[in-house]
Amino acid sequence: MVEEGKPAPDFELESDSGETVRLSDLRGKPVVLYFYPKDDTPGCTRQAWGIRDSWAEFQRAGAEVFGISADTQASHERFKSKHSLPFTLLADPEHKLAGPYGVGQEGKNSYERSTFVIDADGNVARIMRRVNPDRHADEVLEALST
Repeated sequence: MVEEGKPAPDFELESDSGETVRLSDLRGKPVVLYFYPKDDTPGCTRQAWGIRDSWAEFQRAGAEVFGISADTQASHERFKSKHSLPFTLLADPEHKLAGPYGVGQEGKNSYERSTFVIDADGNVARIMRRVNPDRHADEVLEALST
């Protein structure tokens, strides 16, 4: 399972726009992977709004931000459009990342709300488990600044 200071498990997932995203292609800049339970639910929407509303700060930090859930590409496309989200959503309906990132929820078809800040070298700089959706963006920005 993933650990701080160790290389982040690589992956290849479909984005909200239908493109393939590979973590290994993003070396050279910090990456934020935030796992959330489900598109367009109250907590997940507030969490996404927090990042959207702080987007200029994430850009200043040079970070690539990806929201990941077990929802489909089409669901992500609707969620992103409805809430004007400026970052990419990645679809993982087969739960490929549940094991490597330790984010699967027992008996549920969703992910635990967890965030991984990955440094420019591809190593996990910070792991945040069971995050509060209302404080999430501020906590991630703080992790990016350390």
